[in-house]
Amino acid sequence: VQLQASGGGLVQAGGSVRLSCAASGRTFTNYAMGWFRQAPGKEREFVAAIRWADGITYYGDSVKGRFTISRDNAVNTVYLQMNSLKPEDTAVYYCAARTNGVVWSWKLKEEINYDQWGQGTQVTVSS
Repeated sequence: VQLQASGGGLVQAGGSVRLSCAASGRTFTNYAMGWFRQAPGKEREFVAAIRWADGITYYGDSVKGRFTISRDNAVNTVYLQMNSLKPEDTAVYYCAARTNGVVWSWKLKEEINYDQWGQGTQVTVSS
């Protein structure tokens, strides 16, 4: 599976951005897809994940109520709608896919449980 992320950019605080991640290749093996982010000088942080088959979603505490992850099975794409953006949301955002089988849902918050990664896309939120 290959992942192509897009949609980042510069936005003012309080604004919105939608990220996309298109999957290609053996997409029928997808179990889940997720978004992580990494700010300068910080560790990579879990943002959101979605199980491909049933659409069940999971969110990091810092984005609950502001971000929404969704998927379009027809075009093998996952989206991250980010609303009410804050300067602390500034980071490089990475999409990831787990294609190597089922895992406990809580493990989808751990980057080690994803085996495919896309290139990052920068999101900068100005105050």
